[in-house]
Amino acid sequence: MSRPYEFEAIERKWQSRWLDSRAFEVTESDPRPKYYCLEMLPYPSGKIHMGHVRNYSIGDAVARFKRMRGFNVLHPIGWDALGLPAENAALKHGAHPEDWTRSNIAHMKSQLQRLGFSYAWEREIATCDPEYYRWNQWFFIQMWKKGLAYRKKAAVNWCPVDMTVLANEQVIDGKCWRCETEVIQKDLEQWFLRITSYADELLYELDKLSGWPGAVLTLQRNWIGRSEGAEVGFRLAEGEGSIRVFTTRIDTIYGATFVVLAPEHPIAARFAETSPDLRAYVEEAKAEERQKRLTAEAGKTGVATGRFAVNPFTSEQVPIWVASYVLMDYGTGAVMAVPAHDERDFAFARAHGLKVRAVIQPPNASLEPEELDGAYPDYGTVVDSGPFTGLPSKEALRAMTEHAQEKGFGKGAITYKLRDWGISRQRYWGTPIPMVHCDKCGVVPVREEDLPVVLPRDVTITGKGESVLRENEAFIQTTCPACSGAARRETDTMDTFVDSSWYFYRYTDPRCSEMPFRPEVAKEWFPIDIYIGGVEHAILHLIYSRFWTKVMRDLGLVEAGEPVRNQLSQGMVIKDGSAMSKSKGNTVEPEEVAGKYGVDTLRLYVLFEAPPEKEIDWTDARLEGPSRFVQRVWRFVQNDLDAISSASPIEGQEEWNEAETALRRKTHQTILKVTRDIEDRFHLNTAIAAIMELTNELYKSIEPRPARSESWKAIREATEALLLLLSPFAPHLTEELWESLGHDKPLGSRSWPAHDPAIAAEDRLTLVIQVNGKLRGRLSIGADEDDETIKRRALEDESVKRFLKGKEIVRVVVVPKRLVNVVVSG
Repeated sequence: MSRPYEFEAIERKWQSRWLDSRAFEVTESDPRPKYYCLEMLPYPSGKIHMGHVRNYSIGDAVARFKRMRGFNVLHPIGWDALGLPAENAALKHGAHPEDWTRSNIAHMKSQLQRLGFSYAWEREIATCDPEYYRWNQWFFIQMWKKGLAYRKKAAVNWCPVDMTVLANEQVIDGKCWRCETEVIQKDLEQWFLRITSYADELLYELDKLSGWPGAVLTLQRNWIGRSEGAEVGFRLAEGEGSIRVFTTRIDTIYGATFVVLAPEHPIAARFAETSPDLRAYVEEAKAEERQKRLTAEAGKTGVATGRFAVNPFTSEQVPIWVASYVLMDYGTGAVMAVPAHDERDFAFARAHGLKVRAVIQPPNASLEPEELDGAYPDYGTVVDSGPFTGLPSKEALRAMTEHAQEKGFGKGAITYKLRDWGISRQRYWGTPIPMVHCDKCGVVPVREEDLPVVLPRDVTITGKGESVLRENEAFIQTTCPACSGAARRETDTMDTFVDSSWYFYRYTDPRCSEMPFRPEVAKEWFPIDIYIGGVEHAILHLIYSRFWTKVMRDLGLVEAGEPVRNQLSQGMVIKDGSAMSKSKGNTVEPEEVAGKYGVDTLRLYVLFEAPPEKEIDWTDARLEGPSRFVQRVWRFVQNDLDAISSASPIEGQEEWNEAETALRRKTHQTILKVTRDIEDRFHLNTAIAAIMELTNELYKSIEPRPARSESWKAIREATEALLLLLSPFAPHLTEELWESLGHDKPLGSRSWPAHDPAIAAEDRLTLVIQVNGKLRGRLSIGADEDDETIKRRALEDESVKRFLKGKEIVRVVVVPKRLVNVVVSG
């Protein structure tokens, strides 16, 4: 009798061996070509969830595959360990954020090790270690020196529940990305990183990222939002000053019938000082969340200032309004409103009875303003526009911009939706910003030799007000690095996305104490060959990490400005119609599944259910399929262990019967397909499906039990290929079976099998026969038959002849290995 499949004992056995033998540790001195395989590091929330399992199973399969393909694979892991959730949890459980975080790291590390992921654990990092975040502080100081870090008072996104600032990227549909509370606007002194200095480069280099998903590239392009146009000054009719507007359609400027200011615009604030109604509207609009301001209904609200501005092209005075649909963080915070050619301007004009003037005519049509039921936003011919009348829009854009520049009231301009990255957070559990405030010297960076500025332990988390660091006098009171006088430390901490913007470089040199990492070591591993994580990080994390890499390049730490060659955004795990979450009560615990079915079954399930980029619709019942497959592989090897292990390896030329030839052909075809599916497309699900088909063929090969020794040679070849191909997906099962076959070296250290094209080639092929493109029959042919023979046999096929009767054959086209198309007339 074969021994039972005791998966837990087998899994623990091999996990212990891998750890004790340092199986997955690597060095830069290895002569093999490098391969950097990385999954986005987890936040130590306390438990690994199914999203983690899927992400890390994908990465682990690729890492194991590449090792067997002869690569020196760096596959590290760490912890994104700072951030607001630790404070919230500390408040809830009465624990210190650091203690809570360290405890979670220990538990989650044991979970990952229990799932058998092939990590280089000796390179593990945690971003809450002062040895790590000292380099966040060092980078900040370098950016300060280069003018990339600065402080200003600004209206910021404020979460009233988490009581902290959020970057624009952290506001999703007007709500906090973590707690989904409505975000409000608040004026605060904040620290910013000048990411806009790299806006053009961040945009243009997207075209070079051919290994990134199109959806991610599109999201980044849209977020950067580069717009070419013109900046024009509308002089105030009364008093000094002008309103600068940015427009991408200066060709419509003769149709501008009013000017609109954002509620946050300084001129709006000035006008509001003498108008209670305007002041009330400005305060109300500023408090309204961003997304609501962009809705159709909100876009119709506004207040007339009673003031006028002068259109520099027409010298016409146009009224100035303040309206919530204009945002201060795009362009100049002011727009010239052209209702006939902009939908939002049109809706606003109709709501307030403002003038509509058409100055662009579409081809073969004539727009009458009073008859318009919507704007005409497209290009056309410019009309009623002085000397520019009759020009096509695109010519007018150039001519009008040049005219504005010649006359001194405008110029060509480029604007971006991207805004500088506000990194200040009014919370405790984050990297302290390494600056001090001195009454004599102003704002001064901490001396680099005094880094890190370490978070104090003696704090009480209240969850109310601003950072508890503000109440810690021992932390705040310091001396000025410039004059040695009394000074106060900055109490804001850094956005946690700072921690994850460069961590993948630290993995290459995690114990370096002189600098963030040695450039020559990082150069050995970069770029990252495959980076796996959810599409929800397309903007938040990936754009920040690209920015950080470009800064490091300019500091001389790295050579290339892009960190990732190929990026894979895996789909979410869905249950009961929505993403798994505790609040929805639809989570599935990985440990429970692994305890019932085994780790390899769980890994196979998340890899087989769908291509990596697609969502998985979790169904408990479908775990039975991978479970049965694992059991079938186990039984096949165990039931015939002696016969398989005692069979001689195939050497040289041997005579094979039809069944043996078919099994060998299937074996080598499967090797080819699995290799291509993983290497070329990351289609792990179809690779597993091919392995399942080979397993079926193996079962057929022993029914009835073969007598020829040659048959067992073919079975041994197929069985060993099966285990090698399956090992990236089910490493514990395959290692155990490989050892049971008598191999003394672990399967994971073996080379990936190579297919023999001659053996994989089909003896016979089935071609489709079409008549004028419609399926009319099928033709079985020898693999070596020539085109003329194929054409003759297709025309002689009885199922095809009746469709040729009475018709003239124009030509016969053979598409190799696929079809024959007979083209007829009549």
